[in-house]
Amino acid sequence: MGTLRDLQYALQEKIEELRQRDTLIDELELELDQKDELIQRLQNELDKYRSVLRPATAQQVQAQQQTKRQAISAEPNACDISELSHVTLAFYPQESKEMIKDAILDNDFMKNLELSQIQEIVDCMYPVDYGKDACIIKEGDVGSLVYVMEEGKVEVTKEGMKLCTMGPGKVFGELAILYNCTRTATVMSEY
Repeated sequence: MGTLRDLQYALQEKIEELRQRDTLIDELELELDQKDELIQRLQNELDKYRSVLRPATAQQVQAQQQTKRQAISAEPNACDISELSHVTLAFYPQESKEMIKDAILDNDFMKNLELSQIQEIVDCMYPVDYGKDACIIKEGDVGSLVYVMEEGKVEVTKEGMKLCTMGPGKVFGELAILYNCTRTATVMSEY
């Protein structure tokens, strides 16, 4: 009988040991799930940065240094002010200007500009209409314009894969201007 009792005691110890191991396995699985979520979040952030900045090869860096943008400014050489009296400057409603300013302040890449710079951008904006399925920006092209969506919708794709759909009050096309790079995505009008 002492042997049976010893075996039962040993069995109870083994069962308790298995319970402790199960508890440890559960804790480790929970920790693994948390690490997987963290990895996924970091991977998403990395993908965002990669979509904006592509690593430059030595040839691209050299080509960029050789083809830096230059600005040319000139004053009219023989201008009679009376000839300009019939010219009218475009007037845009204050609501449109406020919407452009709000869109810029909502943009991660442009919100840190000084207010005077934002005002200059707002003052330079002018309306452009696009029909359905029009290509507004083509990935890989050289960009010189920034867009603010006033109405409608656009679809943003990169390398043929849909990234998102944007609606009114959103800025797009700013990356090529801010980082002096080619367009990082294609933008098509949807309506």
